[in-house]
Amino acid sequence: MKPDFLIDGADNADVTILLAHGAGAPMDSASMTSATKVLVGAGFRVARFEFAYMAARRTSGTRKPPPRAETLIPEYQAAVQALGVEGPLIIGGKSMGGRVASMIADELYSAGAIFGLLCLGYPFHPPGKPESLRTAHLTSLKTPTLICQGTRDEFGTTDEVGAYGLSDRIEILWFEDGDHDLKPRKKISGFSAADHLATMAHSTKTWASRISSRT
Repeated sequence: MKPDFLIDGADNADVTILLAHGAGAPMDSASMTSATKVLVGAGFRVARFEFAYMAARRTSGTRKPPPRAETLIPEYQAAVQALGVEGPLIIGGKSMGGRVASMIADELYSAGAIFGLLCLGYPFHPPGKPESLRTAHLTSLKTPTLICQGTRDEFGTTDEVGAYGLSDRIEILWFEDGDHDLKPRKKISGFSAADHLATMAHSTKTWASRISSRT
């Protein structure tokens, strides 16, 4: 089934970013919408799509649990093909969406279909289960990657991630006191959610410009 896209930003933007949603919230969630807004403000064209199980929730009224991330790989591949971007493309997503994108990134990168991977809150492990890592494929990843992660993200904190031995193609941008949505506690961190989102967008722009110059 061909996915429906939400597309924001100028058609003639230099770079398009394709984003998939997290396990429990749709492509138009507050988190995804806020991230899209700042990325568009930084000059990107942003396309969002939903996996079939999430799209079905809109019509069925039921909330079936998400399938295993590995089973969503064909859907993400189909979304890349259906979007049909001719110019520079970055794939990624929020949480699980970014994880699925990371599983197909190297194949697309080697084929010249994408030039980067952007993960907004990567789910390195399930909350409360730091031993159940989702990092095996990240140790040898060849695609230039930017992971935006809150320092108190329950899916992977600063101390935890530092011990994973990730590929040197992965850059991690840490957000002080940020949670899984990068939101900080302002009274503790001195930052607001808007501050962190602005930093995310600016840093993504700088990173994208840098890696594109290498291709």
